[in-house]
Amino acid sequence: MNDRRFLVIAGILAVALSVVLYALHYVIFADAHHIFIFTLHDIAFLPLEVFLVVVVIERLLAQREKKALNSKLNMVVGVFFMAVGNRLLAELLTDFCERETLYGHFQISKEWQPQDFRRARAEALKIRLEVDFDRIDLNGIKVFLGEQRPFLMSLMENPSLLEREGFTDLLWAITHLEEELEARDNLSALPESDLKHLEGDINRFYDRLVAEWLIYAEHLKAHYPYFYSLLLRTHPFQKEPSVIVRN
Repeated sequence: MNDRRFLVIAGILAVALSVVLYALHYVIFADAHHIFIFTLHDIAFLPLEVFLVVVVIERLLAQREKKALNSKLNMVVGVFFMAVGNRLLAELLTDFCERETLYGHFQISKEWQPQDFRRARAEALKIRLEVDFDRIDLNGIKVFLGEQRPFLMSLMENPSLLEREGFTDLLWAITHLEEELEARDNLSALPESDLKHLEGDINRFYDRLVAEWLIYAEHLKAHYPYFYSLLLRTHPFQKEPSVIVRN
């Protein structure tokens, strides 16, 4: 409201000042003809000036700000994957019956192009996984997510992450699973119905986790190839990940 009032007052003052200056020009030179010519000239140039300032320059500045914001957001996402995301990707992957299929869809390489990442993200958001509860360590996940809860909460308090809805949904889904596990005292004797419920909670975030990981990987490939090189060697969607450079 204060901003609108300021703009109205500033506009009135600008118009008033213009009228005063034109009147002063007429008093000094008594030449209404030239005043009319210059006024018409300024009005004729006004649409082009508005286009250049509002459309071209403002859009360029907005794109620059968006690029800077995306860079900062990807830094935050990178910290998340180093602290939480990579471990969840790798440890849960071994607990899915469809892990061989996931290897085929998400085994990124240095030859991948933007269209390959787009295809893989589309596949990620469609996956529905069957958890092997004979293999999964629910207690280990419970302890790990409990330890990471303060970090996850700090990420959710970051207002800039509101610009990245998919990542915010991912954080909500992970914290929901942590709350579900924390609410259960004994995770080793759950009925089949409750295990199916937890399987749904795991599915709710794992597809988003893979999609956000692919966005992050594409960002590294475009801007930080040395980080991307490390990611290619260590990501879990391959049979034998190793940090050692083989070729």
